[in-house]
Amino acid sequence: MVATSVETAGRGRRIAVFRALQLGDLLCAVPALRALRQGEGGAEIALVGLPWARTFVERYRPLVDRFVAFPGAPGFPEQAAPAGRLAAFLAQMREERFDLALQMHGSGQRSNRIVRAFGAAAWAGFGTHAGSAAPGPRLLPWPGGHEIERLLALTSSLGYRPCGAGLEFPLQAADFTGWDQLARTHGLAAGAYVCIHPGARLPSRRWPVDRFAAVARSLRKPWRIVVTGAAEEADLARTLCAAVGAGTVNLCGQTSLGSLAVLLRRARLLVCNDTGVSHLSAAVGGRSVVVSCGSESARWAPLDHGRHIVLADQPPCRPCGFHDCPYGHICALRIEPAAVVGAAMALLRQGDEG
Repeated sequence: MVATSVETAGRGRRIAVFRALQLGDLLCAVPALRALRQGEGGAEIALVGLPWARTFVERYRPLVDRFVAFPGAPGFPEQAAPAGRLAAFLAQMREERFDLALQMHGSGQRSNRIVRAFGAAAWAGFGTHAGSAAPGPRLLPWPGGHEIERLLALTSSLGYRPCGAGLEFPLQAADFTGWDQLARTHGLAAGAYVCIHPGARLPSRRWPVDRFAAVARSLRKPWRIVVTGAAEEADLARTLCAAVGAGTVNLCGQTSLGSLAVLLRRARLLVCNDTGVSHLSAAVGGRSVVVSCGSESARWAPLDHGRHIVLADQPPCRPCGFHDCPYGHICALRIEPAAVVGAAMALLRQGDEG
């Protein structure tokens, strides 16, 4: 474990974790944050992330104590990088005088230069070669395997013992209140509906909406069909609802993150793309069928194969980094609705037995 120096012994250690990514990425980091917190019980841990993640930190105390917004940088596609903001941000980070900075933002090709510029007494992350001893960098070669296991490999290399690989999503009273309101408005009963989530940030990661509709039509008796998604996916959701027919409940853009989590927890099943909602379902103990298009399935699939079934075709062009597929989207089109319905029915029967 990274030792406490004489300089920091008189105050609590201060640790920065850089992971400026989206919901699923942060959920996959929770086991590593849990290991870090167990090993650094008295430290102040700050998550450096995208602006939306402020609410994530509020939910995950005491794993993380506070939030620092990353303004973006050239080469980071998650958000725009306004001129001049990065220099001011890095100056602020150096003033923080962190004792340790952890780079949990990928292989390090772009992110190591950012974390190095934090000016922490020691920093660690992923790189192309093994790093030197403290106070210099400790770089772990970028491993294969699942994302959760990759991040745990980093914390384990620093001496922080794992506390399990399971995800968690702490639920709050307001989350249940939000679900209760949705349930009353739309006549939903726990365990009596199936959620369909047709969206993903990149079109190349979306299974065709007409195929989602075919699956929904096969499952709508005896289960209600509930369509979920972000507000910007409203057109996609309306197209799906129209194709499924009367009785479909469109909750696209109508859920907070917390009420969505309860909705998934109380659903009979989720059918979705390989996106953040898949990890959210796993974190609250749901069941899901995940159609994985373009992404690295072995890296991102839920670890609990008993409750989550992932369907994927593996053409040589995967993993895909394109916004729109230039190859005819064969990884999506080779997955037929019948295969998804079969996987869904297997999990639905499992729910009956449970």
